[in-house]
Amino acid sequence: MTDDKKVKLTQFSHGAGCGCKIAPGVLDEILKSNFTAPPNDKLIVGNSTKDDAAVYDIGGGQGIISTTDFFMPIVDDAFDFGKIASANAISDVYAMGGRPLLAIAILGWPINKIPVKTAQEVIEGARAICAEAGIPLAGGHSIDSPEPIFGLAVTGIIDLKNLKKNSSAATGDLIYLTKKIGVGILATAEKRGLLKEEHIGVAAKQMMQLNKLGEKAGTLKGVSAMTDVTGFGLLGHLIEMAEGAGLSAEINYAAIPFIDDLNYYISQKCMPGSSARNWSSYDPKVSGITEETLFTLCDPQTNGGLLITVNPNSKEEFEKLLVDEGYKNFAKPIGVMKSKGEKTVVVL
Repeated sequence: MTDDKKVKLTQFSHGAGCGCKIAPGVLDEILKSNFTAPPNDKLIVGNSTKDDAAVYDIGGGQGIISTTDFFMPIVDDAFDFGKIASANAISDVYAMGGRPLLAIAILGWPINKIPVKTAQEVIEGARAICAEAGIPLAGGHSIDSPEPIFGLAVTGIIDLKNLKKNSSAATGDLIYLTKKIGVGILATAEKRGLLKEEHIGVAAKQMMQLNKLGEKAGTLKGVSAMTDVTGFGLLGHLIEMAEGAGLSAEINYAAIPFIDDLNYYISQKCMPGSSARNWSSYDPKVSGITEETLFTLCDPQTNGGLLITVNPNSKEEFEKLLVDEGYKNFAKPIGVMKSKGEKTVVVL
């Protein structure tokens, strides 16, 4: 979609993709409040948990899902940036087990630095992904900002019987992941001019992949909890799942799907700065971490895979769904939920 004469968007931003997220520990400080909201029995999912989206009961056994996500460019190509940011925002609806209905755009653009035509290409990318998801890009809002920012606010719908929170795992549940880890490392390597030729486009292709699987996974009773892996890395989002359920998680590092050659890029110091910021929040909660696993498990993902816990009695049914939906290479667990232990996550 781009050529050498086009603007390279990553040159205009200090962060990239979901790596722009504020560190978990800092975010906890920001969200602290003595304010007590009035009771609302229609708000099924809100600020009380660290879920991917809010859910509001509209009656008849259905709920409205509301979410927003936006960030600075993680790729240079404007069209691809629009697709990635949009797929990432829509993913929060899928991660609740829901179906997206419509989206509105959020655009911040440095009008005096980057051509308006480039912003138009971002919006075109968003339209393309929304069309793939079967929803309209129905409007939006824009501002003149120092750095380029783009994302969506997305509205979805769900049968409440299929709602999947990130806090409802049970002891003994198997843990699955539906995309490879490492896009933050690859994006950093590309920005520094160290990306191998065979890896050009690998991260972007994965980041543009919609997590539609979540809607179908939500219909399975054996699926107990679900979230998507984004800026806090696999480790951070697994900690949120475990803490939300009052459990611990044990993961088999060798079973986790990784993008090829991450060790090479780690040796070249191609780690996003947010990886270390992530780890500073997780350190006391994790055992079994090495230098390598720190940077891979804390690597911020943008539109990463779904992190799903499944009752072991539903293992065959769920793995069949994965195979049928084109996720054959991800149809094996990476870990198991355990009773609450000294550490929240144990890496084997």
